[in-house]
Amino acid sequence: MLYGAPITRRRDAQRNRAAILEAASEVLTRSEGVALMPEIARRAGVGQATLYRHFADRHALLAGVISHQLERLETHAAHTDFRTLLRETLHSLVSLRGLVSLARRLDPAAQERYLHRVIAAFTGPLRRARDCGHVRPDLEPGDLALLFAMVQGVAETTADVSIARAAADRSVDLLLEGVFRPLG
Repeated sequence: MLYGAPITRRRDAQRNRAAILEAASEVLTRSEGVALMPEIARRAGVGQATLYRHFADRHALLAGVISHQLERLETHAAHTDFRTLLRETLHSLVSLRGLVSLARRLDPAAQERYLHRVIAAFTGPLRRARDCGHVRPDLEPGDLALLFAMVQGVAETTADVSIARAAADRSVDLLLEGVFRPLG
């Protein structure tokens, strides 16, 4: 911000930033979660100088990727029913486990801010599902953190992604049976 006026990026700078975030998301979600800045720049189709203009270091890049993923979740949550949103988010904990693992290394205040955004994204869909009687009446937004931790714990039991995915899929099914009321 310059003198209280928001800075607007040029279109090419916006495209570069989006490409960097997409490339970094791909790299950071791998199970090993190692992010080499030159690899991310190469995947994004930009030079390292461009990468560093947008993100000064790995911490800034990690924060950018997490915010990018949260923006996607918030947009998706606005147009998705609670059951679908919860199922997709729980399943994504497996595919995003490298990123989740990196995020858990952040300071507790940052982790809390990110978790708050996730839970806030679920608040509207959860309220609608509860009002319609689709979920347990005692299910609160804060309970979602427990569900996320349970599935993440299962996803991290093995380095083999296919085994982790199968175990997480089973745990998601069991969790959803406990959260949702029977259909029909």
